[in-house]
Amino acid sequence: MSGDDGVVGEVPAVLAALADETRWRILTEVGREDLSASALAARVPVSRQAIAKHLAVLTEAGLVDSMRSGREVRYRALGARLSALATELETIGRQWDQRLAAIKRIAERLD
Repeated sequence: MSGDDGVVGEVPAVLAALADETRWRILTEVGREDLSASALAARVPVSRQAIAKHLAVLTEAGLVDSMRSGREVRYRALGARLSALATELETIGRQWDQRLAAIKRIAERLD
């Protein structure tokens, strides 16, 4: 995700998708196993219509993919997007650590 402004620009959209508690729960469930919207509605306390809307947001963010399994459409989590997000956040964290270490060295020299 780092280095390409187009990809980095997607980080807020991915984080916004993950910020919703219901979407996080849906992502967790489809991370465990591929599930249909009906199966998700049985596990997550919202209507099937709400599940479908949340799945659309997660799909748009690149976090979930759908596949046909017989007459059902099942959903699965996409680890690549989550891994890329984790890498981007880790990079930001390292940059902050470097800045804080520099500030600490400056402050220690002043003493």
